[in-house]
Amino acid sequence: MIKSLGIFALVVGFQANSQEQNEETKTMDNILLAEWSGPYAGVPAFDEMKVKLVKPAMLKAMDAHLAEIDKITQNTEPATFKNTIVPFEDSGDLLGRVFTYYGIFSSNISSPEFRDVQRELSPEISEYSSKISQNKALFERIKTVYENSQENPLPAPEQRVIDLIYEEFAMEGANLNKEDKERYAEINKELSELYTKFSNNVLAEEENYIVYLTEDQLSGLPESYVKAAASTAEANGETGKYAVTNTRSSMDPFLTYSDERELREKVWRNYYSRGDNDDEFDNNEVIKKILKLRDERVELLGYDNFAQWRLQNRMAKNPENAMELMEAVWPAALARVEEEVKDMQAVADSEGTDISIEPWDYRYYAEKVRKEKYDLDSEEVKQYLELGNLTQALFFTAGELFNFDFKPVVEGSVPVFHEDVKVWEVNDKDSGELIGLWYLDPFARQGKRSGAWATTYRSYSELKGAKPVLASNNSNFIKPAPGEPVLVSWDDAETFFHEFGHALHFLAADIKYPTLNSGVRDYTEFQSQLLERWLSTDKVINRYLKHHETGEVIPDELVAKIKKAATFNQGFATTEFLASALMDMKYHTTNPDKIEPRKFEKETLDALGMPDEIVMRHRSPHFGHVFSGEGYATGYYGYLWADVLTSDASEAFTKSPGGFYDANLAEKLVKYLFAPRNAMDPAEAYRKFRGRDAKIDALMRDRGFPVPEDAEE
Repeated sequence: MIKSLGIFALVVGFQANSQEQNEETKTMDNILLAEWSGPYAGVPAFDEMKVKLVKPAMLKAMDAHLAEIDKITQNTEPATFKNTIVPFEDSGDLLGRVFTYYGIFSSNISSPEFRDVQRELSPEISEYSSKISQNKALFERIKTVYENSQENPLPAPEQRVIDLIYEEFAMEGANLNKEDKERYAEINKELSELYTKFSNNVLAEEENYIVYLTEDQLSGLPESYVKAAASTAEANGETGKYAVTNTRSSMDPFLTYSDERELREKVWRNYYSRGDNDDEFDNNEVIKKILKLRDERVELLGYDNFAQWRLQNRMAKNPENAMELMEAVWPAALARVEEEVKDMQAVADSEGTDISIEPWDYRYYAEKVRKEKYDLDSEEVKQYLELGNLTQALFFTAGELFNFDFKPVVEGSVPVFHEDVKVWEVNDKDSGELIGLWYLDPFARQGKRSGAWATTYRSYSELKGAKPVLASNNSNFIKPAPGEPVLVSWDDAETFFHEFGHALHFLAADIKYPTLNSGVRDYTEFQSQLLERWLSTDKVINRYLKHHETGEVIPDELVAKIKKAATFNQGFATTEFLASALMDMKYHTTNPDKIEPRKFEKETLDALGMPDEIVMRHRSPHFGHVFSGEGYATGYYGYLWADVLTSDASEAFTKSPGGFYDANLAEKLVKYLFAPRNAMDPAEAYRKFRGRDAKIDALMRDRGFPVPEDAEE
C-alpha cells in the first residue's frame, strides 16, 4: 500500500490553547523546522526528532505555508501560470519536512504521547487545509489561469498541472457559497478527528490483544516462528512463553500451521474483531459518523453519494464501472471457494475430525490441500526466501529494468529513526548519477502500524531543484531471534516486491512540478503489482532464491510446483479482497441514515452470497484504508482495477522476445508507466505502453477463472 500526504488529505485530532502554542513556537529551538543538512542535498534528522517538538513545528510550518499563499493572493498583477501556479507549486517546503517527521511518529514509532499530539493537532491541520482549499482569492487566480488555458492551451506539463489543481479545488468546494464553505470546513474538521480516533483505536486493539502460548501449545508451528514468538514474548516481559501478536504477520502463519484448533479460533477472533469489541476502542459509532459526514459534504457539492464524487477523476470514472468489474469477477471467485472448501473438508474428514470448515480452519486446511494436491510445502519454500537475498533480488530487478545501482551508505552517515532501519544509495549504473536514497524498515514492533507500505521523504521535481529522491519501504516481518535468518512466505516475498515497486515509481519520477507526483488511486497500485511478477522470473530464482543454510538454488521441481500452484487458493484470496472492496462501495452508495455497520456488513455480505468459511480481508471496524482517512475510500476496488492492467501488461512481457527482461519493453515501461507519474493521463500512458487498452481476460487467466466469452480476443 502506498502512503502519501496532500494538502487536502491531511487528516489527523483536539484543540489546544493557541496563545500558549504560539509562545511555545517562538521560543523553542526546533530541529523539525530546520533545513535538512548533511549529504545527498540534505536528509531528515531522524536521530534528533522528539514528540514534544511536533506540535510547535506543525503550527509554525502551517503558518509559514499560509503566509506563502497570502503572498500569491496579494499579487496585483493579472493571474498567470508563472505568477500564481509556479509559486503555489513551489510553496510548502517547511510543512513538507515537518510532515515527514509526523508520518514517522504516526506509522513507525507511535506512542501514547504522540497519539495525544495527534488528537490535538487534527483540527488544527484540518482548519489549515480549509484555509487553502477555500481561499477565495487564491481560487479566483487559479480559475483565471485555468479558464485562460481552455482558450489558449499551455504546454503539456503546465496544462496537466493547472487541470489537476483546478479540479482538486473544485472538488473540495471552492465554488461553494460562503455559508456552505463554512459547513464544508466544519465537516472536514470533524472528519479529521474521527479518522485519527479510528486509526488509534485499531492500533490500541492490536497492542492490547496478545496470545501467549506455553511449550505444550506449539504443535505444528515452524521452528522459525517459535523462535521469533519466544523473542517477542521475552521483549514483552513474558520470558519462557511464546507471543502471537494481533497483527497479520503473526496471525497469518499461526492460522496456517498451528494444530491447536481452539487457539486458532482465539487468534482469529482477536484479529478480526479489532475495533468491534464493545469497549472504549469500538469503531462502529465512528464509522456511522464518518459516513454521515461524508454524505453531507458531497451533498453540498451536488452529488448523490460519496462514491460518485470520489470516482469522477479516477480511471473507473463512476461507481457503476467499478461495480461492473467487481461483479464480473465475484461469481467465479465464489465458485472457486466452493471447490476449495470441498477439498479441505475431504482432508478434515480423512483425518477423522468431526468438524465443518470454519474461518479459523481455512488457512490450516488449505495448507494441507496444497501439500496433497501440489506436493507443495510452504515451510519448505520459505527456506529459500531469506530477507537479505530477497533484498538483493529487488536491487537486481531495479538494475535490469531501470539501470539503478544500490549500495549501502556508510554507517552513521544518514540518520535513522530506529536501529532496524537500513539505508542504500541509488545511482544510475552507467553515468553514476545520484538518483536518491532508499530506506528499509523491515520489522514489526510495538507502536508500528501493521501491514506494508511505501512513502517518500522527498519527491523529485525540477521545480524543487531536482534533488535526490528519499524513498522508503516499511514491512512487518517478524524479527527473528538473534543469529537466526529472516525467512518469509511466498506471499510476503511478493508483497516485498510490490512495495518496492512503489519505491521505484518514486525514484524513477521525471516530472517538472510537484502536483505531477500525485497519483490516480486505481492506477497507482498497477506499477507495484506489476513488479511482483519479477519474483518468479528465472534470473531472480537462479541468483537469489537460495537455501539459507546450504546456499543451493531452489530446485527446479519446487519452482515448478510453485508455478503449478499459482492459482491455488485464488477463491479465498479473491473473495476476501472483493468482499472488502464491495463493502467499501456499498457503504458509500447507500443512505448513511440506514446504516448500522455491524448489521449492514452482515446483511450486505449475505446478499452477495459471501461464504461462511471466509471473512472480509478488512472487516469494517478496522478497515483503515477506508475509515482512517480518505485515500482509499471507495477506492479499495482499485487493486483489482490495477490488476487488470497488471495481468495485461505481464502478458506483453511474456510474449516479448526478451521475456520479462526485454530491453525495448523495459524502456517503454519506464518511459510511459513509471517516469511520468501523473504527468500523463493513465489511460493514455497505458495505451502508449501496450498499444491498446487493457482487457480483463488476462486477469481471469491469471487467477484460473473462466474467461468471459466477450473478453476473449
